[in-house]
Parts: sequence; structure tokens; C-alpha cells
Amino acid sequence: MDFSLTPEIDALRRRIRAFVDEHCIPLEADPKAYDAHENIADAPLQALRAKARATGIWAMQTSKEQGGMGVGRVAMAACYEEMGRSIFGPVAFNSAPPDDGNMMLLDTVATPAQKARWLKPIVEGKVRSAFVMTEPAPGSGSDPSAMLTTAERKGDTWVVRGRKWFITGGEGAQHFILMARTSDDKRRGLTAFLYDRDQPGWRVVRRIPIMGPEEHGGHCELEFDGLEIKDENRLMEVGDGLKVTQIRLGPARLTHCMRWLGMSKRALEIASPYVRERVSFGHKLAEHEGVQWMLGEAVMAIEIGRLLTMRAARKLDQGEVPRAELSMAKVHVADTLHKVVDTAIQLMGAKGYSKDTLLEWMYRYARQARLVDGASEVHKMVLAQQYMKKGGDMWGWG
Repeated sequence: MDFSLTPEIDALRRRIRAFVDEHCIPLEADPKAYDAHENIADAPLQALRAKARATGIWAMQTSKEQGGMGVGRVAMAACYEEMGRSIFGPVAFNSAPPDDGNMMLLDTVATPAQKARWLKPIVEGKVRSAFVMTEPAPGSGSDPSAMLTTAERKGDTWVVRGRKWFITGGEGAQHFILMARTSDDKRRGLTAFLYDRDQPGWRVVRRIPIMGPEEHGGHCELEFDGLEIKDENRLMEVGDGLKVTQIRLGPARLTHCMRWLGMSKRALEIASPYVRERVSFGHKLAEHEGVQWMLGEAVMAIEIGRLLTMRAARKLDQGEVPRAELSMAKVHVADTLHKVVDTAIQLMGAKGYSKDTLLEWMYRYARQARLVDGASEVHKMVLAQQYMKKGGDMWGWG
């Protein structure tokens, strides 16, 4: 399997790397660039986005017809990794979650009218979006079939009642993709809908405090008490909700991996100068065998993650649904991010633990990786089920 990039993709990757080095990373050192939730504030973000658009690098995941770049998943894997080297990188290019996954979904399944109304403004960076699925117990989490939020049809309108939580971007979003139960059918009981922030019948109950820095709009608890949605704003067919979640979450899991690999690499970039210069017991840290083991394990884990991610990306580009490959990448890269950042902090000692570097920010952010878009244990269940079904045929060369 040849994972080398075409000259065009590699040139694009290099342009993104240069932009991140010149515009994003220096901004991280400016305390005024951050909002109250430890993400980039709106004013510097808009200035950064204007520069990104001027370079022609914008919304890579979306088709050219909708104003994006229309590149494939392999190109995205290489380029998102470069964006992910900066904590401000992905959002600068309109490639950050949850908008990233929402744009891919709408570009794939929305009608032309829905794309004009709901997708285009997200691509243009005029509004943000959220994917509304997770519920408090005993409602749906990693298992969408447990969903309790209902949408009842009344003529050409659906009336939504229920509660959701940990909805990423919920406080700052204008456009929402909502999953709700429309019947008791085990496979076709869910349906997806589109609604606008300004519609009545729902509210943000609270922005849930979390241990790490937050995406724009936080992670919110929402209540629906009679939200009315016109049937024209139903996404796909009635009962296609599970299909919508599969289309939305699979590629989005992989783009998480792409960005996390970039952050993992950046953590080593932060630690390596210190390791080269710091002298301990008469030798530079980089000369100590134990330190070399730590660095070697981190480097190896990142490379394995890149290969898993690129393999899944290639299969997506070929039109396959690589469930096992996506789960493998998600589990491994989530573990890698946490391990590599932890290693970088350990190598830098107190300086790594302090706010003198970005490592403590990354460490708090990294802990969510093993939870978002399916907990690692759920993905391991998927892999076990695949193995029990396929046996030795699980490993092929195709």
C-alpha cells in the first residue's frame, strides 16, 4: 500500500504548514487571543479566517459546488494533520468540529434546497452548527437506539419534545441537526431534522462545565418543549435516522484522528528543544536511555496512528464503509494523543505542567478523545464483533 501523496496534495499540505507556522502558532502566545473558555476569541478568529480564505484554503471537506475545496479523505488526512499542529489551526480553515462533520453530512445527503438554506452559511463561515443526539441517561449515548426525544407528526409539521446534553457548540450554533424518535421500530425508529436557533419551543438549559478547554459554543444541555419543524426540514426519509448517524459519525471520527495526530506531533515539537538542551546528571536529557525509550514509543505510536488513519481515509475515498478501520484508528489515535502529551509533560517536568507551554492545555483537551464520537470501549466491541464474524478473514491484503 502506497501512502505517498500526489505532488498537488503535498504542495497543499506544505502551504497549510507554512500558514500554521506563520499565523496560527504565534497567535497562541498572545493572552488576548483567547476567549473566556480558552479557545480563540472571535475577533482574532475572524482575522485569521480572512487570511486563510485569501490563500484559497477553506472548507476542504465540502464540494466545490458548495464553496469548499472538494478534496478527498486522503488529502484531508495529510492537511488536517498539519492544521492540528496548532490549537487554532482547524477552526482557521473552517475544518473544526462539529461544523466539519455537519458539513460533510449535509453535503452528502441534503436536498439542493436544504443545502442552500442550511449548508451554505456554514461553509461560508457566517454561522456555526451543532449535531444534537446525545441524551441524559437512560437516553441515547453511544447507542442511538435508546433515544427518548420524540418528534410527533402533525400535518406537515413535527413537534419535538425531550432533552439532550453534551451538545458540542450548542450555545454558539445557529443551525442544528437534531435526532429524534419518530416510531418504535428498532431499525427505523429515528429521524433527522434541521432547525434554526431562532425558532421557539426549545432552550439551552446550561453550558456544562468541563475539565478541558472548550470548542466554540461549549457542550450544552438542551430542552425541547414543543419545537415545531416543517417536514421540508426533515433530513433524508422518515426512519433514516440511524443511517444519518452512520454517515455523519464515521468520517467525522476519522477527521478527529487527523487533527489529533497533528496535536501529538506538536507536543513532541514543544518538548524536543528542552530535551536537547536540559542537562541532568552531567548529560543532556536526550542522551539518557530512558528518555530515548519514551520518545521512541511516542514516535512509533504516532506513525502507527498515521498509517491506520490513512488506510481508513483511502477506503473512504474508494467508496467503502471501513467500520473496523475507523474504529481501530479512533481507539489508537485517541490513546496516542493522551500518551504523547503526557510523555511531553513528563520530559519537561514542572515547565510542562505549567502554563508556560501549551502542554497542560493539550493534556486537558486530550482526555476527551477517548470519549467523543464513541467511547473506546464501544469501538473495541465493534472490532470484536467483526472478528467473531470474519475470523481469520479479518486480516486481508485487499
